[in-house]
Amino acid sequence: MSLTKRSIAELIGTFWLVLGGCGSAVLAAGIPDVGIGYLGVSLAFGLTVVTMAYAIGHISGCHLNPAVSIGLVAGGRFKAGDLPAYIIAQVLGAILAAGVLYLVASGQAGFSTSGGFASNGFGEHSPQGYSLQAAFVIEAVLTAIFLFIIMGATDKRAPAGLAPLAIGFTLTLIHLVSIPVTNTSVNPARSTGQAIFTGGWAIDQLWLFWLAPIIGGIIGALIYSFVSKE
Repeated sequence: MSLTKRSIAELIGTFWLVLGGCGSAVLAAGIPDVGIGYLGVSLAFGLTVVTMAYAIGHISGCHLNPAVSIGLVAGGRFKAGDLPAYIIAQVLGAILAAGVLYLVASGQAGFSTSGGFASNGFGEHSPQGYSLQAAFVIEAVLTAIFLFIIMGATDKRAPAGLAPLAIGFTLTLIHLVSIPVTNTSVNPARSTGQAIFTGGWAIDQLWLFWLAPIIGGIIGALIYSFVSKE
């Protein structure tokens, strides 16, 4: 499969991840009495990965996340030369999804991005007021675990056909743990799309949601590579 086609698949997949996951947070989470809440948003993110993994996993690998792509390079599962195209496609997909979400959300009277627009943050912009240190640790550690599970679930020795479920359930669990801390990133593309439309503080804090997931992704992939060698 050509790099162009794989990159387009990544763009579409990341678009779906952000539209489904962040869309559930912006449009459906806070409705009085019937809102889906943290649990619903967590499931939405997990379901986007499961569904898209079955749709494009055989085309692009369904990374949908720069930290995943970089981690897979570190773990020897992905070509470094293909990395720029994947990252650009993932970020563009996230921005396009955030744009669609903005157009929809702004159709409601009184809409404002001042509520965060599902952006990631720390300190006063953390959902529950967690510090920069706490945000960095949770994002790095959870991304490391995410890559460890991705590497294991897609190992040739793992049960065939079940990787999308394992990876999707993992992302759901990650959100259940960390939405209160950072609104959950573990994905620089997802963070970038929302930050662009929120602006201000979200742009200022975006660096952490690139740095911590990338560091965590590399660590997780390297650990799996070490422990899985026979």
